[in-house]
Amino acid sequence: MLSRTLGAGALVALAVFSTTGAGSARDFALAPGKTITLALDGTLGPVISGSDPAGLDGDSATVTITVKESLVPYKTTAASASYHIPAGDITVDVNGTDYTSTSRSSMIIKLGGKADLLMLKAKLSILGHAVSVSDTTALQSGSWTSAVLQHPALFSPSPQNISEPASTFTYSVFGETTELGVTGTASNSN
Repeated sequence: MLSRTLGAGALVALAVFSTTGAGSARDFALAPGKTITLALDGTLGPVISGSDPAGLDGDSATVTITVKESLVPYKTTAASASYHIPAGDITVDVNGTDYTSTSRSSMIIKLGGKADLLMLKAKLSILGHAVSVSDTTALQSGSWTSAVLQHPALFSPSPQNISEPASTFTYSVFGETTELGVTGTASNSN
């Protein structure tokens, strides 16, 4: 579940931040029925591109993603796994308001030499408006083991710092797309 709450505009940006969220890197020795909670806490900004119609630059946000360890990727490569996340499993909390994903979302984990990436894409409804968000969270290289390519797994260390410009939050609303940097922490737990 991804959780973020933003003021009308801040919520949209937070939803994007939640999509970038965090991943997990521990050997898959855990029971497949366990649930992993990924939490991203941070400040949005600066604006990298777009006009920021929601006014999210400088807002704080928390994104929570809940995923079962038994989930199987719908697509894999030698260094990445793509997972479908059920509707409602991403929540964004901005300024005390919760927004929840309204349809199936996607989570992609890419293992890399410079950074391990957690990328999210989700759709939210904010004040009756459809908002698409995406988030890219750059974690330390080696945060996940290769087990994450078969099933979601915990990353380590947790928590760890994330920062822009490697970590970003993007939202699209009213035909406009805005990309913001993200600075904060990423953590996970069972």
